[in-house]
Amino acid sequence: MSNQQQAKFVNGSIMRHITVMSTSGAVGLMALFLVDLVDMFFISLLGQVELAAAIGFAGTIVFFSTSVSIGTSIATGALVSRALGAGKMDDARKIVASVMIFAALVSVVTVGLVLFFLDDILGLIGATGETAVKAKEYLVIILPSAPLMAMGMCGGAALRGVGDAKRSMSATLAGGAANAVLDPIFIFGLSMGIEGAAIASVMSRVVLFGVSYHAVHHKHDLIARPSLTDLSEHFRAITQIAVPAIVTNTATPFGNAIVTAQIAKFGADYVAGYAVIGRLLPVSFALIFSLSGAVGPILGQNFGAGRFDRVRLTLSDSVKFVSAYCVLIAVILFFSQSFITTAFSLSGNAASMVNLFCTFIAISFIFNGILFVSNAAFNNLNRPTWSTLLNVGKATLGTIPFVYVGGELAGAEGVLIGQALGSVFFGVAGYVLVNRLIKQLSDENETIEDTVAIEPVVPVAAFSSCREVMAEDGEELQDKDGKCKPSA
Repeated sequence: MSNQQQAKFVNGSIMRHITVMSTSGAVGLMALFLVDLVDMFFISLLGQVELAAAIGFAGTIVFFSTSVSIGTSIATGALVSRALGAGKMDDARKIVASVMIFAALVSVVTVGLVLFFLDDILGLIGATGETAVKAKEYLVIILPSAPLMAMGMCGGAALRGVGDAKRSMSATLAGGAANAVLDPIFIFGLSMGIEGAAIASVMSRVVLFGVSYHAVHHKHDLIARPSLTDLSEHFRAITQIAVPAIVTNTATPFGNAIVTAQIAKFGADYVAGYAVIGRLLPVSFALIFSLSGAVGPILGQNFGAGRFDRVRLTLSDSVKFVSAYCVLIAVILFFSQSFITTAFSLSGNAASMVNLFCTFIAISFIFNGILFVSNAAFNNLNRPTWSTLLNVGKATLGTIPFVYVGGELAGAEGVLIGQALGSVFFGVAGYVLVNRLIKQLSDENETIEDTVAIEPVVPVAAFSSCREVMAEDGEELQDKDGKCKPSA
């Protein structure tokens, strides 16, 4: 096994591992989310608020399919890092192949269902008239490419699991670069408008998968030949993490869909403003989004190695990292709001939504970041259902009453404020629960170690042959369970 394939996170500075893994992952994720922001920017240049709103509605649905893929990639990172932490390279290779098959199948089923009920879904989130027509045109093109993205994201998670954050970043950077080049060509050069933006995004996903797979297969030999036998063998382990992770991650777009539907009641201008926020937020906070994938392997390897002191340190350092980063981004957004509204040709109600986000809402993302870290801990410490319950709770109890009351009191801007307040409560709850879990697991591990330590260690030779010794001196050397007793 090469040095690259060893469990590199069980030694060295935790904060350095978090910084390197999350920043490199953030660059990659930023490139991935920049695809959507670039789409929004070029579409805004066409000067039609209906198209901007259509991208907003479509983005909510695309985010749902992407979140399903993120859920399966979480299983890849957790299982691969654990296998490597335990020194099981062959198992890691089989796991990568099995999760890729699983991810592709889940994505195909998800996309099939979404496309079948697409008109109904668009209606539920508030899309009507020409806006709904344009959103559908965009989605029919981009959604069938979701399985490629799912497998590409699994490849990226496998690379992070082995500690190769650089190549994981390169895959998403390549996809983002492809989209940035192709967007103006298809949208303006070929006069394809919103359909051109969708085609450019599909091509970027092809590039993402190609680069990711090449790194996993040719650089690390970290993927075995796909086998239904291997998938069957690892299916239970995969689903135990992937299913709760999928539910956990899809809870966020579900909550966003509720928010979008509430904002849509106040007009297309507000939806257009929220659409810009929806694309600006993941680019600005890409490092926080990447933290779940970055912290997961660090937690997984140290958990697999029984290093609970480092598990605790990973959690505390991650929260410090989240807080410092969110404060920095909030300050930058505050001083950049005029530039943002001008760049995306926003005015009136649309601009007021963006200004509210940049001035007051952005700082609340600290609590979303803490929840992301908690989710990563739950997924890698054998409690994936805990993260599911927290995220589903945030998307329902932490969203519906807050945005409804906010909308009643302060209109579309109140909806945005209500969503932020709900995230504060669940961020705090996640942090408290994960600290209790780590303490519980650490105490259990210490109890096991203490039990092992007091067991008498008897030389193997002393047990070598009860019957032979009995034949020599006639002494009974077996206990009541038929086991050899140590000889004098």
